Amino acid sequence: MGCGKKFDTGNCVADILKDIVEAQNDIVENCCDTSCEQSISDLLGETDAVNGLDTVPVILYCKDCKPFKGFGAPRENRKIGDIVASFIFRVKKVDDKNCAVLELLLKDGETCGHDHLKDPTDQSTKNLEATGICITVDLDCFCHVTCLPAISAFN
Repeated sequence: MGCGKKFDTGNCVADILKDIVEAQNDIVENCCDTSCEQSISDLLGETDAVNGLDTVPVILYCKDCKPFKGFGAPRENRKIGDIVASFIFRVKKVDDKNCAVLELLLKDGETCGHDHLKDPTDQSTKNLEATGICITVDLDCFCHVTCLPAISAFN
């Protein structure tokens, strides 16, 4: 797949991620456990259920050619859990202004800290799972995207 089949925003990374989101949305409805959007949805009351192949994991690279590492914290009993990090993400949505919501993916049962992750090769790709931890990024800050094989992130 070149620079996105369907979209032509002038941003190759944004076009590919929009194609991925569209394909994933055909399979499963998006819902994050931790995000600004989810906090608002919690006030209104919404939930989600999924199964099967549902995710194209991605690694993004900043304009300085370094891989992007995202940070976040899970919600644990109405409190903030320990900070975790990941180089691997599930794209939740991309808007018309190239802002994207990314969900951190981690190995099943892993609660990665951030000190040992120096680059994507330090992170396990075995049994990646959705963490429910989402971040918002400006896709205009990236120049490269690596797509990993499709997985089921919602085991």
